[in-house]
Amino acid sequence: MEQSRIRNFCIIAHIDHGKSTLADRLLEITCTISPRQMSEQVLDQMDMEREKGITIKAKAVRMSYDRNGQAYELNLIDTPGHVDFAYEVSRSLAACEGAILVVDATQGIQAQTLANAYLAVDSNLTVIPVINKIDLPNADPHRVAKELEDVLCFQREEMILASAKEGTGTREVLDAIIDRVPPPAGERHKPLRALIFDSKYDSYKGVIAYVRLVDGEVANQARLRMMSTGSPVEALEVGVFRPMPVPVESLAAGEVGYIATGLKNVKECQVGDTVTSDTAPAAAPLPGYRPVKPMVFAGFYPAEAQDYGLLRDALEKLRLNDASLVFEPETSVALGFGFRCGFLGLLHMEIVQERLEREYGLNLLATSPSVEYQVVENDGLELLVDNPAALPSFGGIREIREPWMNISIITPARYIGAVMELVTGRRGEYLKMEYLEAAGAEAGDARVLLEYSVPLSAILVDFYDQLKSRTQGYASLDYTFAGYRPGNLVRLDVLVNNQPVDALSAVTHAEEAYRQGRALVEKLRRLIPRQLFDVPLQAAIGQRVIARETIKALRKNVLAKCYGGDVTRKRKLLEKQAEGKKRMKRVGNVEIPQEAFMAVLKLEG
Repeated sequence: MEQSRIRNFCIIAHIDHGKSTLADRLLEITCTISPRQMSEQVLDQMDMEREKGITIKAKAVRMSYDRNGQAYELNLIDTPGHVDFAYEVSRSLAACEGAILVVDATQGIQAQTLANAYLAVDSNLTVIPVINKIDLPNADPHRVAKELEDVLCFQREEMILASAKEGTGTREVLDAIIDRVPPPAGERHKPLRALIFDSKYDSYKGVIAYVRLVDGEVANQARLRMMSTGSPVEALEVGVFRPMPVPVESLAAGEVGYIATGLKNVKECQVGDTVTSDTAPAAAPLPGYRPVKPMVFAGFYPAEAQDYGLLRDALEKLRLNDASLVFEPETSVALGFGFRCGFLGLLHMEIVQERLEREYGLNLLATSPSVEYQVVENDGLELLVDNPAALPSFGGIREIREPWMNISIITPARYIGAVMELVTGRRGEYLKMEYLEAAGAEAGDARVLLEYSVPLSAILVDFYDQLKSRTQGYASLDYTFAGYRPGNLVRLDVLVNNQPVDALSAVTHAEEAYRQGRALVEKLRRLIPRQLFDVPLQAAIGQRVIARETIKALRKNVLAKCYGGDVTRKRKLLEKQAEGKKRMKRVGNVEIPQEAFMAVLKLEG
């Protein structure tokens, strides 16, 4: 088709603002899917996406739309909804010329609405604002329109009022895409350059790369090359999504589709890479490619030691579809053999753990998540450490640097105090505060944007839950990586029965160490079952013990059979019992339940 009649666009929104529902209506109106095949959230094909109401994997679909007798080709590139997948969102935006910004008429602008809108503007996309859910009784489209005017500088006449659930305003959205979004600018006769915005593994065709052709043309059986890795590949099949894969003869500049590469590893076909011709390669790749970097690390161990091989196979299979998952074998004294896994964020970790347990029937023990620290030793050598147990000895470290994030929180004004108290309690540094509402809004209901800089380790575990509970669910959060900063950090070790338990080690700020150590041993005392001997629990920094609790022994009444007689008989029995306990303590092994490892996650305050 002529490039002037191709439109490439994506839909961006905060979680639960109606992005997937709007995509359903667009597919329905353009007759891309027959009414018989139609279901809710048709692009969200994973069970977990439907359960959680979020998009985890990017999708693409080609729609044909007739307007005034002219056929237009509309390529919708769906984007993941969660901030953990921000890099995938940025690559999806790079494959488009336009973006539909969906805002909920009941909730207004949220943190990710702003973040995604700024991403779209930075990518020079034409943004079409859509105020969705106007059919709800508590919808206030005029207030939301005023917000969009004040905060993102949209004109009132640009905005489209819609209800994706009822289909109101959907045709106006399609007309706006054709009228406002510019056609793609690439040229067919130039050397091939295609941007990979997603990939997945197919057991018959190998890795399938989802591509947007910027320049050139690609046909079946063409010899191709990945520009970042230099891997040569052959186009076993090229095609488009409707939304199921449909093979075609060739794809040309401006079009969106897929290339089946036959590669056996998703690592060789990464998001953001450029595909070019092997015989007549392009001079330079498309800008913006960077390898995906894990931010959160945790150990996964099988509950049954014999399941280690099954866990390895399951992780290998998952990695075929998810290039951002990294793992390597590790051994823990407490937990045996397992894997150290790297994730984009906590949601990504939760998804991987749930898929391993559901799809592969594994029972897993997960250690508390940690971040990657830069450690400078006394001799100037720099190490990257993602496991607290692997931190060098305290005396050999010159400096430890930790990752910091810039966070944006949008909250009603009445919760400002509670939010500030939460963030400053996590070592947050104030950056700025801005009112989103006009001066006419009521003081408590006006919404405020708060920006802070905060260590990633401090917001890793229960920060989002605490934020939601302190603001009665009204606050929204977005974050971006800011860089590494040196900090006064120490390794907190936990000793059970005088043996260090590596899986319970944590890196913490020196000022927090005593409080955290005290809370941890108190919690472990309640969780570890009593033995037949006293079990000391100690929290230590290096050689210095900073907190201690003792699990008292279960005592068998050995005097029960002595109902009379000389006191020496009783003393002899008690001394024999004490001797046995001493011996038992020397060789005794204390079993630590999974709840004890979870205790590290759930330390209050």
